[in-house]
Amino acid sequence: MTPDQLSLIIVDVLQALVADGAVTLPDGVPTTVTVERPRQKGHGDYATNVALKLAKQAGTNPRAFAELVAKRLADHDAVSDVEVAGPGFLNITVDSGAQGQVAADIVAAGASYGASDAFAGEKINLEFVSANPTGPLHLGGVRWAAVGDALGRIFTLTGADVTREYYFNDHGAQLDRFSASLMAWAKGLPVPEDGYGGAYIEDIAKDVMAKRPDVLELPDAEAQEVFRAEGVELMFAEIKQSLHDFGVDFDVYFHEDNLHKSGAVKKAIDRLTELGNTYEADGALWLRTEKFGDDKDRVIVRSNGAAAYLSGDLAYYLDKRERGFDRCFIMLGADHHGYVGRMNAMCAAFGDEPGKNLEILIGQMVNLLRDGQPLRMSKRAGTVVTIDDLVGAIGVDASRYALARYHSDSPIDIDLDLWAKATNDNPVFTVQYAHARVASLMRNAADLGVVAESHPALLTHEKEGELLRVLAEFPRVVKAAAELREPHRVARYLEELAGTYHRFYDSCRVLPRGDEETTDLNQARLVLVDATRVVLANGLALLGVSAPERM
Repeated sequence: MTPDQLSLIIVDVLQALVADGAVTLPDGVPTTVTVERPRQKGHGDYATNVALKLAKQAGTNPRAFAELVAKRLADHDAVSDVEVAGPGFLNITVDSGAQGQVAADIVAAGASYGASDAFAGEKINLEFVSANPTGPLHLGGVRWAAVGDALGRIFTLTGADVTREYYFNDHGAQLDRFSASLMAWAKGLPVPEDGYGGAYIEDIAKDVMAKRPDVLELPDAEAQEVFRAEGVELMFAEIKQSLHDFGVDFDVYFHEDNLHKSGAVKKAIDRLTELGNTYEADGALWLRTEKFGDDKDRVIVRSNGAAAYLSGDLAYYLDKRERGFDRCFIMLGADHHGYVGRMNAMCAAFGDEPGKNLEILIGQMVNLLRDGQPLRMSKRAGTVVTIDDLVGAIGVDASRYALARYHSDSPIDIDLDLWAKATNDNPVFTVQYAHARVASLMRNAADLGVVAESHPALLTHEKEGELLRVLAEFPRVVKAAAELREPHRVARYLEELAGTYHRFYDSCRVLPRGDEETTDLNQARLVLVDATRVVLANGLALLGVSAPERM
């Protein structure tokens, strides 16, 4: 039995109590109640605080209310015991057959186990990475590649229609500095002030000259435009390939330059003007962002007639909303933290709801450590550590898991020595090894002719119960990860599941030995093992990490 199933049973009990006149709930019976695994052994399989939540509304004390619920709940076929504890908590022990049925249900559900309709009908745009095409993808962008892609998978499993989008920043001064750096290398000149260094500049410049041998014969302005156009294309192709190799592909690559060429910027400004949220001052056009919670109003068209940077954001957000997205997520690095207020104000200025129609997630810094010392730069990039440095050191699986394992708004240090180890100190190894161990057991069972068959009432061992309860939590973990935008919850859950499985395996023999006959208990435990395989594989898939059959 899952916590959600037990929650529904408790709701039914409350409805029966109200119908019989045993209690009165003026605000109505809740549709769900909180059901959790107790922290202490001996407090049943599950606990609920429903009596403490509803007693005041019912006009009684929590313990008396709990006694009424306990009496009815104990009569349910799926419940073997109910204890009223403390001020009114209910500790519930589930019937072994009802609890054991979880394993068979998981195996039957397969890859869909953990799915829900929590975000059904929601059309979500996830914009992440969106690194400028002026150099290889650095660690900040890589973190969002792992977290953003995992969040997209989680939203999809909870019913949302998800579009992954990369905002291709091909308009602005950064690209001017990039193209000038390429041309300087080609001419044997020093890197311009504020330009880009690193061996990749040499690589890209050589590729441009190979493609356009005549480039240095052109006037400087024309030559720089060639380096810009060709260099950006080459750099972005490399970024896309690195992301693809990392297991991250986007549905849409949106070009910022198109916003300015298509008239989308003017359209967005006109819309805001119609809504009364712009004004002119000092020869410039301003957006009334302070009115919507920003620390000051913002210029959107400068006094010289040039569009300010924020104007592109206005157009891009409106474009997303007009493409039908209910929720727009933007994932930014820690250095953009001050940008949140103006973006939320922009959302409100369009008449939308910040936090719902627009949500901005912040990702903190990532540091790589080797021999206890931070890595400062890449041999190729020259100034930053890149995706290739990380993957080259520990591989794609460990990289994705390590980056998704922590709350995105917390800085993290990734110890390359630890994440490269094939030991239980390495979290991704622990989880993948558990899956490989399960897969090995299933192969051995097939060789012995032992078939998994559900006998749920036989799964009465303490370690079987612990494993069943952890397995039953997976749908709630996925739903919470979606609602809180926290993929790391899935990783931490998988580590708990791996440890619980190992303890079960050490205490409960699954397969017969020697000439022993196969028993119903062997078959029942094999179903439990198969259910563990399903959940480990499903959880790893949400993080974009492989579930190996052998290690």
